[in-house]
Amino acid sequence: MRRSVARRGTAGSTFEHVAREAGVSRGLLHYYFGTKEQLLVEAVRRDCELRLELLERRLAGAQSAGDFIDLMAQDLQETLRDDPDFITLLFELFTLARRNDDIALEYAQLMRRTRERVAELLSAAHREGVLSLHAQPEAVVEILFSLADGFALRMLTEPDRDFSATIGAGITCARALLAD
Repeated sequence: MRRSVARRGTAGSTFEHVAREAGVSRGLLHYYFGTKEQLLVEAVRRDCELRLELLERRLAGAQSAGDFIDLMAQDLQETLRDDPDFITLLFELFTLARRNDDIALEYAQLMRRTRERVAELLSAAHREGVLSLHAQPEAVVEILFSLADGFALRMLTEPDRDFSATIGAGITCARALLAD
């Protein structure tokens, strides 16, 4: 589903395409997921869980606010370089959520869970004296994710452009919210 949506979009990704590429029957996909939209939600949910686990392991080693920020920036850049389909999938799910109330609910829950987990990491780092927060943890996470979403959209749009200065400016913004 990830590859199909990244290439064809949600509208062009049928169970037929996905089943053929996955080497399974269409009926099996219908049985387990019901609709291609639900398959998309499940694909994004699972991907987000795996990516969050990796991010949590990375951030566990952060010894300062700078480490925390650098690791998050590195994670975004690696995702964009190594797996841009994931970012495309998130944007497709967002677009679909704007037109489908069931998907909107699922998408909002996914975003909430992700925001809360990263906010818990920030709170723990704050309690341990690793960093100081200049706003509520969930608000900080929301700003960091908003920056990342914007960077991702622009970086996918202009893949040959050098975004070093832009990322540097984003890191400066993040340092206003997280300090040592």
